[in-house]
Amino acid sequence: MHDTITIRTTGQGLYEFTPAVQRFLSNTATGDGLLTLFCQHTSCSLLVQENADPDVQADLKAFFRRLVPPANDPSMSYLEHRTEGPDDMPAHIKAALTQTSLSIPVIGGRMALGTWQGLYLFEHRDAPHSRRVVAHLLETG
Repeated sequence: MHDTITIRTTGQGLYEFTPAVQRFLSNTATGDGLLTLFCQHTSCSLLVQENADPDVQADLKAFFRRLVPPANDPSMSYLEHRTEGPDDMPAHIKAALTQTSLSIPVIGGRMALGTWQGLYLFEHRDAPHSRRVVAHLLETG
C-alpha cells in the first residue's frame, strides 16, 4: 500500500506532516507493519523531530544556516554549482547531511512515535515549493 503526500512550503523551515501520514494509515493500516517515507527531491529532507516547542524548529533552521550558509557567503566561494541561485547548492548539502527517507514502526495501525515526536519535511530552499513524499506501508500482521 502506498500514497504520495504533497507538502507545500513557503521557504526554508520545518513543515510537520504527521497528520497527513496518519490519515494515510487510517485508510490502509489495520495491524502492524513498517512505514517507509521517501522524499522525491534533492534539496529538502525528512526528520523525526520534537513537535511541542517551536524553538526547536527555529534553532535547527538557524544551526543549518550557520553550518551551510548561502553560496554568496564568502566562506562558500569554493562552490561551483550556482545556476539555480545562492540557496540551491547549500540546500543539496543540507539534504546530504540529513536524510531523504524514514522507517517508522506501525503498531495497531498507528505510528510508534514518541510523545513529542512529529514527522517533518525540512525545506532547504528559499522559494515556495510543492514537495512529494511517498508513503509505503508493508503490513506484517
